[in-house]
Amino acid sequence: MARRAFVVNAAMRDKVRHLAGVGVAQDDIAKIIGCAPKTLRKRCRDDLDRGVAEANATVSGYLFASAKAGNVTAQIFWLKTRAQEKYFARKPQRQPAEVRTGLEGQPVEIDHSIGTLPDCGRNPLSGDEEQTASGPGV
Repeated sequence: MARRAFVVNAAMRDKVRHLAGVGVAQDDIAKIIGCAPKTLRKRCRDDLDRGVAEANATVSGYLFASAKAGNVTAQIFWLKTRAQEKYFARKPQRQPAEVRTGLEGQPVEIDHSIGTLPDCGRNPLSGDEEQTASGPGV
């Protein structure tokens, strides 16, 4: 025997929109209204998306009102998230070593060769021990 079709009414759509807006996971919303998550996404896609969008719009409205009322923290947050390129300079990127400049703006020449330090006549190995691949004296 076939399953009955899941019927979505206006009250259920309002509930889905509200739950999505307050951040409830889709799997949990499906459990609350009594259907499978796939059915929820198929039958209530618009309500899921609309609930999140309405919640974001409401919070954005409160943030904007708070910023307009003089809340400096809200003003900074608004500008950092909405107008980054205009009000906040990005950190300057470091130039690659090959194009760095000296005091007078002249390019600095960089020697990429590997140098060795003088051993001043000392032998790091004591006696006649030979150094092997696994280390000295092994």
